Amino acid sequence: MAERKPVEELAKIIGIEYKEDGHLKQAVVHRSYLNEHHDFPLHHNERLEFLGDAVLELVVTEFLFEKFDKPEGELTNFRAALVNGQNLAKVGHSMNIEQYLFLSRGESQDSNEKARNYILANTMEAIIGALYLDFGWDESRDFVHKFIIATLDEIMEKELYIDPKSQFQEEAQARLSTTPNYKVLEESGPDHDKIFRIGAYLGKELAAEGKGTSKQEAQIDAARNALTAKGWVKKTK
Repeated sequence: MAERKPVEELAKIIGIEYKEDGHLKQAVVHRSYLNEHHDFPLHHNERLEFLGDAVLELVVTEFLFEKFDKPEGELTNFRAALVNGQNLAKVGHSMNIEQYLFLSRGESQDSNEKARNYILANTMEAIIGALYLDFGWDESRDFVHKFIIATLDEIMEKELYIDPKSQFQEEAQARLSTTPNYKVLEESGPDHDKIFRIGAYLGKELAAEGKGTSKQEAQIDAARNALTAKGWVKKTK
């Protein structure tokens, strides 16, 4: 991994003044870094992530409520597509957030894309939490609009808001008169950081596997992979 860049540069990308006594630096500190640097003066970013998750959800909900005169179910799908880990990680990559992360040596050298995306998504939420604490609602709201809600056009164009589990079920029932079922194939990792590997089945046939930090997330990943494996993916417009 390349040498870490100063957090002051990240502040410029976000468009804020860097505060020495603020929370932005803490927002990019992963738990693993503290395992190797016990004298580091800051805590890890998980509490900020908890706060940022709530702020993100409210900002996106407010925006969708005002923009679309749609039923609750559709708005929920739009929101899920905007705030899910996959989209947040994509935004994090576009902002080069990885260059500012405080990671352990092992984490910084880990080439596992899913694990890295998980860290990036959590960091994005932590940054939102930091902005909320340091600058208030308006600044954190502006950040969410500028970097995350800005992805909505692509989400709508490619129909990324369609829930993979629902789509897989519809396709399986229409093509095979079968309802998919899901089975846990493996659980790994400590209780606070579990990874689930789940299989998506059509009858007894294993259509695909998926991984996630929750059973629901792993099922969605498995359904998405099954759609691809079966060639049932909708063509993007």
